Amino acid sequence: MKVGIITKNPGKRKIVQNVFPKYGIEFEFIDKEFPEIQAATSQEIAEFTVKQAAKELNIPVVKEDASLFLRALNFPGPFTAYLEKMIPAQKLLKILEPFEDRSGYFECAVSFCEPDKCPITFVEKFEIEINDKEAGELAPPKAWDRILKFKGETRTFAQYPFEERIHIWAKPYEKLAKTMKPPRPCLPADKVGKGRVSSSSERK
Repeated sequence: MKVGIITKNPGKRKIVQNVFPKYGIEFEFIDKEFPEIQAATSQEIAEFTVKQAAKELNIPVVKEDASLFLRALNFPGPFTAYLEKMIPAQKLLKILEPFEDRSGYFECAVSFCEPDKCPITFVEKFEIEINDKEAGELAPPKAWDRILKFKGETRTFAQYPFEERIHIWAKPYEKLAKTMKPPRPCLPADKVGKGRVSSSSERK
């Protein structure tokens, strides 16, 4: 099976390149943009897109949507990408100053859909914390990666290479790939049962 991966995001492309070949899944990246709905969850957004894309392209497709939730503010959710452009990291730190709770989580939904079929979706939650100041040079100035870090981690996302955390972000892709991997070829009928069978004395 060859699937289309709907993303232009370099990080998401690296995840797919890291995961899918292990399961014998062929893929191609689709640059075309498809309409996204405004919804409360990443799962709803991803599933809407893959249904539309699979129907239009007439191939199986995969799409990820991710949302960040900061517990103190109960936002930005599905509007993360938009608000990150509007609110620089330093301003977000200022907004959070009155709150003790610096925790949050990413909700990542990876959806797969074949033409005229229902989507299959895997959702993973990744706990994060907000750093007390901007740190790291591996992200553009003002980017939220300079203040976001995994729970229990001392480094922000901007302080170490993306490749070091691919195995974390890849979790929903791994789950999906296991359901998509090609079946093992069956032995011809004349070969079944012709393997060597040990005697009872050998098994003792």
